[in-house]
Amino acid sequence: GCICEKNKRVTNCRLVGASCFCDSVGSGVSVNCGTLTSKCLLMKAEVMGSKSGRREKPKDAFEDTDGLYDPECENTGIFKAKQCNGTTCWCVNTAGVRRTDKHDADLKCNKLVRTTWIIIEMKHAERNTPLNAESLNKFFRETITNRYMLDGRYISSVVYEKPFITIDLKQNSSEKTLGDVDIADVAYYLEKDVKGDSVFHSNTLNVSIDNEMLHMEKTMVYYVDEIPPEFSMKSLTPGLIAVIVVIIVAVVAGIVVLVLTRRRKGKYVKAEVINFCLWGGWGR
Repeated sequence: GCICEKNKRVTNCRLVGASCFCDSVGSGVSVNCGTLTSKCLLMKAEVMGSKSGRREKPKDAFEDTDGLYDPECENTGIFKAKQCNGTTCWCVNTAGVRRTDKHDADLKCNKLVRTTWIIIEMKHAERNTPLNAESLNKFFRETITNRYMLDGRYISSVVYEKPFITIDLKQNSSEKTLGDVDIADVAYYLEKDVKGDSVFHSNTLNVSIDNEMLHMEKTMVYYVDEIPPEFSMKSLTPGLIAVIVVIIVAVVAGIVVLVLTRRRKGKYVKAEVINFCLWGGWGR
């Protein structure tokens, strides 16, 4: 990995010889970090990002909306592809995150779909000055490789855009060897550490950048599977559905009022013209 000093809106940075190349956000075009990135690519990257400056997430990235549940595990410790709570069942990925709508017990989950890319996004507390990006990058890479024993080649990037820190972990099934820890396990350990609920017995994680303690306000984890998830409108919560219905009703009501108002206005104008003519004729 490497850091693109002349363009922060990039991902998937790698060394090609002595040069750093990264993929521009929004277009995926490979850019040479040794020179300026074209204005067109910079504008596209900025537009594709959110107003808060957070990096755009891949279209198939999704969050864990279910949280903690009692999972079914294989003897090897991995998740079973099908998880159930009573008569309600769903399919999960290798991170144990639901990737389908919930169905009855007849649901078929043919295989455990691998999560190949995990995006960990953390927002640090308000501060007057930004962090040193190089120090931050070094801290998290060393922490992930030493504390969580993940091979450094699986750390795709550590991106800092105040106040957001984004860590990309990528691990294809073809790359993972028998002795490698899984990126899903690493992400879970890190998330617990940052939230102050460490899995470690006594060795808590202190996020310290240049000898300054850093406190996180929010941590979000996104998952990208080798096969896109299979969600539908049925997976929307009743509250969200209710909001959508209210908006639709409001729009329809607005259109009806607009049409009626225009009709009434048209009749009123027409009546004025008729009265004027009659009045003028009577006067003559």
